[in-house]
Amino acid sequence: MPENSSSSRLQLSGLCFLLQILTIILFSAFVRYGPESSSGPCSPQLNCSWRNQDLDSRQPRFRDVHLQALLGFGLLVAFLSRYGLGSVAISILLVAFAIQWAVLIQGFLYSFWNGKIYVGAQSMVNADFCTAAVLISTGAVLGRVNPIQMLLLTLLGVTLFTLNEYILLRVMGVSDSGGSLTVHTFGAYFGLTVSRILHQLHVHKTKKQEDTGHQPDFFTVFGTIYLWIFWPSFTSATTVDAKTEPWALLNTYFSLAASTMATFVLLPVLHEESSLWMVQIQDAALANAAMMGMAGEMMVTPFGALIAGFLAGLIPPLGFRFLMPILHSRLKTQDTCGVHNVHGLPGILGGFLGTLLTALATADAYGDRLELVFPLVAQGSRTASDQAFYQLCALPTTLLFATLGGCLTG
Repeated sequence: MPENSSSSRLQLSGLCFLLQILTIILFSAFVRYGPESSSGPCSPQLNCSWRNQDLDSRQPRFRDVHLQALLGFGLLVAFLSRYGLGSVAISILLVAFAIQWAVLIQGFLYSFWNGKIYVGAQSMVNADFCTAAVLISTGAVLGRVNPIQMLLLTLLGVTLFTLNEYILLRVMGVSDSGGSLTVHTFGAYFGLTVSRILHQLHVHKTKKQEDTGHQPDFFTVFGTIYLWIFWPSFTSATTVDAKTEPWALLNTYFSLAASTMATFVLLPVLHEESSLWMVQIQDAALANAAMMGMAGEMMVTPFGALIAGFLAGLIPPLGFRFLMPILHSRLKTQDTCGVHNVHGLPGILGGFLGTLLTALATADAYGDRLELVFPLVAQGSRTASDQAFYQLCALPTTLLFATLGGCLTG
């Protein structure tokens, strides 16, 4: 065991060294700061639409989204008794590599001009969204794979996430600013497919590795508070204009409140314990985020946000009670953090909600915001029904990328 442990540490050290040297070389060859980072004139070859947004308004978005990736997700994985804060350390390692790799892969697809990748504040926000999807995926295999495998999962996960996102957002013209499909659904089912491929017959060993023991809940408390504070900024971080940002913020806050209430409705009925667990409130917040990701910047209305949030809050308690045993026993898929209940199912329902709201979109209801949320509809290239059809097709496309990519990665 000591020899194997020493060998694993050396392998991790070597892999980190190679990956960092690779990214340094690629950055030196391709990555440059974009026009938004300079006060000079904008080159006609570059896409200068970035300057339509105020730089000062984007920097807080990057800060909030980055805090969410580091702390909001990081503190939520500290419950395994065998790993504890080690899980947080691995999460930070994955964030450190995923951001660099995402800037490169996304840059080649989105901002590659004249042989260079031009990056700015919005590039970092997009990279953090990609990182969030990878962290969701690792939640399905947490405690079952080593850090080396986690890095390889990140390497492939970032690449597949970016390809799926590019097809949905650029090729199909889908609106998914908060990532119901691109972040939550893809991340959940990519990780679950990897977990299924890695399934071992000796399940008792896996259960021992996944034992949560009696870790204190204060990590979950802090993680949940960060979700409440920063998730509205996460949902609105990729909105293209400040006019649509208030909708995303308010819709997320209203639905967060309703999802928490839903948790307190079900837990006393489903569990005999007299005290309610903080982790259940955390799950409700995450499920709400997945539900409202696509619909956040749409005309949900305040009461609609409350309804959507309440439904999202019902999913995790019911899923952990009734679906998790089926997932383990019949589908032979371990799900350490319950990403199927917290991200997968709410993300799918969020896709259906976004499709419904798209079909109901009218110029009278949206006003000048229609061009910001559904530009192709505003331009007359598509009807609302056509756009809704593309929104609906985005779901099987994401599931296909996630499952096939998960099989390859596993």
